[in-house]
Amino acid sequence: MTSLATETLSRPFTLGGLTLRNRLVMAPMTRQFSPDGVPGENVASYYARRAAANVGLIITEGTYVGHPSAGESGQIPLFDGEEPLAGWRRIAEDVHAAGGRIIPQLWHVGMVRKPGQLPHADASPMGPSGIRLDGTRETNHTMSSADIDAVVEAFADAAAQAERIGFDGVEIHGAHGYLIDQFLWSGTNRRTDGYGGDLASRTRFAAEITAAVRAAVSPEFPVIFRLSQWKLDNYDARISENPKDLETILSLLSEAGADAFHCSTRRFWLPEFDGSDLNLAGWAKKLSGLPTITVGSVGLDNDFISGFQGESAAVTSVDNLITRLEREEFDLVAVGRALLGDPEWVAKLLEGRTDEMTPYTPDQLATLS
Repeated sequence: MTSLATETLSRPFTLGGLTLRNRLVMAPMTRQFSPDGVPGENVASYYARRAAANVGLIITEGTYVGHPSAGESGQIPLFDGEEPLAGWRRIAEDVHAAGGRIIPQLWHVGMVRKPGQLPHADASPMGPSGIRLDGTRETNHTMSSADIDAVVEAFADAAAQAERIGFDGVEIHGAHGYLIDQFLWSGTNRRTDGYGGDLASRTRFAAEITAAVRAAVSPEFPVIFRLSQWKLDNYDARISENPKDLETILSLLSEAGADAFHCSTRRFWLPEFDGSDLNLAGWAKKLSGLPTITVGSVGLDNDFISGFQGESAAVTSVDNLITRLEREEFDLVAVGRALLGDPEWVAKLLEGRTDEMTPYTPDQLATLS
């Protein structure tokens, strides 16, 4: 890697009151190593190792907000309750001691949840219209106004707790077909009230959560919103058919208080709309004027869906990434499986030791290395 590339990636970046030491971010990756929703010392060590190896910002795995239907596994961490928050406080302290910065990703799965799943087995799934991602409708699972208010409050409470216990910001998970994205997408939102219909109305729920989170934390505490076009098992789904649609969503979220957008794609190098080579993060920055994070198979030769379905991935060049970062298409770069497989991936990249990088293999999912 050239000295120019090292200089580009090593450039500090400021977001709100948070200054990052470089442009490299650990992407959120669900790991399921937190029994009863409580992250332990192994989880703390997992994140601290990446911080010690010069990751600029760590975005945690998705964490369930304090709403009964938010989750779908008793092994995924909660961001609510005395024990889980004590575990997260320790993690934030360990990451800071290693020189890093860390934010939690706040999450509600919505209609992805199936009845009887932990951590609250008696809670029913809920979504904007009771429609699952495959189009099947579940009766009595359409969210009421009271349900909407409760979920908004749960996100705000989690954000306030994050600041209280020492985190550096928060990310709202509005992507991949989970609850917030279910409101954004016409395929799962068939409401006829103020939360459904046109795109602006479908964005209302996301904007209300963002505004509530913004109001629950201090003005300089960064609020990042993660969005995507694709959904679980539906990679052709789109919330925005063109830049104008995307601008509608982004403007409402920006007005609500989002400080940055984390734009999830399967392959960062693919153009988002016809007529331009900008990816989703590039378009989001152009349309909103806010900082953006790009993500999608950074440093690897296949996409993460293949990786989590059992395929290994070889280490690849990041030259294309550097070129795009140099021309300011986006501001930060999130790295997923490459960092999962090699905790020192960032340090090796910045030090020009790419020949020492450990390739990703699916067996790495079974441990917190």
